[in-house]
Amino acid sequence: MATAIEPVLRNQLVDRREKLQAAANGFHRPAELARLLNEVDDALQRMDLGIYGLCEVCHDTVETERLIADPLTRVCIDHLSAKEQRALEQDLELAAQIQAGLLPAAYKSSDGWEVAYHYQPAGALSGDYCDLINGNDGSWMFMVGDVSGKGVAASMLMAHLQAMFRTLISINLPLEQMVERVSRVFCESTLPTQYATLVCGRVGNDGEVEVCNAGHLPPLLIQNGNVRTLAATGLPVGVFCSESFSVSKFQMDIGDSLFLYTDGYSELTDGNGSEFGVERLSRLLEGNGKLAPRALIDLSIRELSAFGEGRAPTDDLTLMAIQRRSN
Repeated sequence: MATAIEPVLRNQLVDRREKLQAAANGFHRPAELARLLNEVDDALQRMDLGIYGLCEVCHDTVETERLIADPLTRVCIDHLSAKEQRALEQDLELAAQIQAGLLPAAYKSSDGWEVAYHYQPAGALSGDYCDLINGNDGSWMFMVGDVSGKGVAASMLMAHLQAMFRTLISINLPLEQMVERVSRVFCESTLPTQYATLVCGRVGNDGEVEVCNAGHLPPLLIQNGNVRTLAATGLPVGVFCSESFSVSKFQMDIGDSLFLYTDGYSELTDGNGSEFGVERLSRLLEGNGKLAPRALIDLSIRELSAFGEGRAPTDDLTLMAIQRRSN
């Protein structure tokens, strides 16, 4: 089965075989070395036959994120052994705990600003990115994004994004340069099929806000009962290794709010297959923009649940509300 990532995985397998052969002289367990070489050769042979990535039991497609994590994988999740199932469950539980520990505090109040967010994985792990980071000059940054893919692979990329931003913020780069560097490193250190949509913003004490929207859904700025969308100012991060981005700047006064979300919210469907949509969300915010961030998010979740008739979201869902409360 030819896939977009197969050439990359082939290179990984060839490199793994070369390393095993180089280690042969000093390897104290020849039987183990022979087993590992045989597994690599079998995977390469399956690629040559066009059956790589197909489950050996049901012949259905093996999950892409599992092939990325282990190119030697031979069966889909449904046909793991009982021992493998238990090991996978333990790994997912640990990964979920780690991911939860990476999230910022659920509520932030600082220098006249108030922030709240809602983070809801569709499964054990989420590919959504959500963070709040204090700067060195009294400013602070907010990020909401959505990494391509799902499951373990997407959650690892989410952690990768967070680590890059938390490292670069100490350098005090202009916002557009920070996003450019993140995009370049992300592109150079991930597979060609991997990218992330992202809204990254910086808030100052004077009420000025800078926003860089890298291919993400438009944040909604609520001022005096009116809602304005902040369109994308660049492609998603990681699409190209030499992307450039621009920044939108605006002033937020007391009572103004900024609302960010991922497509797990806007694309949830009702029983007829209609999406909740950005326009419906805008109408909801027009009449309730003065609510405090936590109340505004709680209302948004209730409205989405009513629209979807109680169905659980099938995609990761993240909301963030930012409000200027005082000078």
